[in-house]
Amino acid sequence: MITREEIIKHTNEALEKEFEFRAEQLVPSARLRDDLGLDSLDALDMVVVLEQQFGVTLRQGYDLRTIITLEDLYNFIEKIAREHNK
Repeated sequence: MITREEIIKHTNEALEKEFEFRAEQLVPSARLRDDLGLDSLDALDMVVVLEQQFGVTLRQGYDLRTIITLEDLYNFIEKIAREHNK
């Protein structure tokens, strides 16, 4: 089972690489849209990148619009990873 620290590390690495964010931008309270400037197309790209990173499907049956901050994203991935490993 993947740990929360691993989720945060891998998520941040993927976002740094895909969107050229600096590590200091990627704090749990950062809002994806308002602070990081991700629009709806970026959000789709982010989902694809994270699906590849974690080997899970993030889109089926989940309302991704509820993800506002990086903390929300970490929690979401942790939930999906837990369900995937059942």
